[in-house]
Amino acid sequence: MFIAMNRFTVTKPKAEAFEALWLGRDSHLKTMDGFVEFHMLKGPENEDGTRLYASHTVWSSEETFRAWTRSDAFRAAHKDAGNTAKLHEGAPTFEGFSVIQEISADA
Repeated sequence: MFIAMNRFTVTKPKAEAFEALWLGRDSHLKTMDGFVEFHMLKGPENEDGTRLYASHTVWSSEETFRAWTRSDAFRAAHKDAGNTAKLHEGAPTFEGFSVIQEISADA
């Protein structure tokens, strides 16, 4: 299993538009082999009014995640990314994690 995350720093005046963008977009993730689940996470607001958000995607393997990043579906999902950069501060920070242990309610 592989977890891919992007962290975004968003100022308070842009938070509503940032959330609307994510909630209204077509991610194309469900069309990809190896896709397990996606979560958009909203962190607490800092004293200066900024908030941390993180996109959290679970894949069956790092290889299936890498295939996603080279796919037409990825390009379609990110076609307007340059236009949305003004909603967050700086570039998103990518973090990729290989899962070494999994504990779930089902197991």
